Amino acid sequence: MTAHDKILIVDFGSQVTQLIARRVREEGVYCEIVPFQKAAQAFAEMKPRGVILSGGPASVTEDVSPRAPQEIFDAGVPVLGICYGEQAMAAQLGGSVEGGHHREFGRAEIEVVRDTALFAGVWQKGEKYPVWMSHGDRVTRLPEGFEVIGISNNAPFAAIADEKRKFYAVQFHPEVMHTPSGAALLRNFVRSISGAKGDWTMRAFKDEAIEKIRAQVGEGRVICGLSGGVDSAVAAVLIHEAIGEQLTCVFVDHGLLRLAEGQKVTALFRDHYNIPLVHVEAEKLFLDALQGVSDPERKRKIIGGQFIDVFEAEAKKIGGAEFLAQGTLYPDVIESVSFTGGPSVTIKSHHNVGGLPARMNMKLVEPLRELFKDEVRVLGRELGLPQAFVGRHPFPGPGLAIRVPGEITAEKLDILRLADDVFIEEIRRAGLYDDIWQAFAVLLPVKTVGVMGDGRTYDFVVGLRAVTSTDGMTADFYPFEMKFIGHVATRIINEVKGVNRVVYDVTSKPPGTIEWE
Repeated sequence: MTAHDKILIVDFGSQVTQLIARRVREEGVYCEIVPFQKAAQAFAEMKPRGVILSGGPASVTEDVSPRAPQEIFDAGVPVLGICYGEQAMAAQLGGSVEGGHHREFGRAEIEVVRDTALFAGVWQKGEKYPVWMSHGDRVTRLPEGFEVIGISNNAPFAAIADEKRKFYAVQFHPEVMHTPSGAALLRNFVRSISGAKGDWTMRAFKDEAIEKIRAQVGEGRVICGLSGGVDSAVAAVLIHEAIGEQLTCVFVDHGLLRLAEGQKVTALFRDHYNIPLVHVEAEKLFLDALQGVSDPERKRKIIGGQFIDVFEAEAKKIGGAEFLAQGTLYPDVIESVSFTGGPSVTIKSHHNVGGLPARMNMKLVEPLRELFKDEVRVLGRELGLPQAFVGRHPFPGPGLAIRVPGEITAEKLDILRLADDVFIEEIRRAGLYDDIWQAFAVLLPVKTVGVMGDGRTYDFVVGLRAVTSTDGMTADFYPFEMKFIGHVATRIINEVKGVNRVVYDVTSKPPGTIEWE
């Protein structure tokens, strides 16, 4: 990444910091998110063209609260503060912040009172524009050299600027969709004010990643654990393009996959790409280990432990592999560093569903660790993966285990697989699949009495969930027409033995809770 202009994002703990990075990446500019405690080192190493200070849950008015490294302000690079980032900037540069009685959450309007480079071509002086606010504190006195460029009802310094030093700050969140012009404002900061070139393309990333893999692996052998999902598949194809037959993929089929998933994965890798693949059919092993277990966290740990045991056994059979490849993404990297900066020793559950045992003594190859999910899909297309595979909805590593609340049995899994297949099939027929971030069926842990024909039934309830999302962090239910839901419900009840009722979930979900478990 040394050849590309970079933007550093200093993370103060906002739940939407990743959205800032996504907006920057959309401009073809490479960026990284770093916790504020590590920002000084990252700033020195990255030498970014500009810095963005994120929002966060703390209050600048507290005795001990997060701050940006002073060298960022002293270096002469453009800086943009967002929400808490504005307050931290103001406080550190000699202004004042008050807290506790200036709350402003949700939709608001900002009035532009001065034309600036940040607003150029987007907002005009004297006009009002919708934004998304989320703050309890507010700036009450500006640092020397700053001017007010925007105001709102509860924030007289809703946007401020020191154009001589190219310091800008806003109390609202331009990174979220609820600020319609936010992406354009970030574009102004990244491209015009910071002068970053938009040369970070997926084709460039692919070529650089291939060279990195070759340099890291040399003549060594690599094994890659396939989960059946997009991330590990793209990682495997990328690595195969770099080192060819030095790669062997291991697909642990734990019996918790969707209908015919195992066949699809093996056909793609063996037939389409001719990549060496070991397909381990381990359904009985996993179901025996899960017998009688209802607690969701115990399920995850059992699945993770079994996965590692099976994978390790296959790795020993292959022999000679020095490297383990996995589809770790950038959000995994971010989440693996806590707000206190501590590293995580756990491989993310939606990849290998477990930890990497020290006894395996293997080096990690993680070619996707700089990418977001949507970028992985673009890379997959660049690598020639079929759209039907690249565009698939996300699927968790523990699979259907987290879509069968309560005890897991082979019978329940078979019922769920068929119901889920009907739901997805109808979504595809309606041309809605690509409009939906994720859709799936859940077998609820209850049975109800129903009447089918002239007989009474006592069968399971299937829950349906479909959500829209731009990032997988937050989600809103997809507004199907009731006629569609009725048609799907009728098909499931008629075609899936063991189900007599279907419900559709119409709740919105905050970060991290798209799944139903």
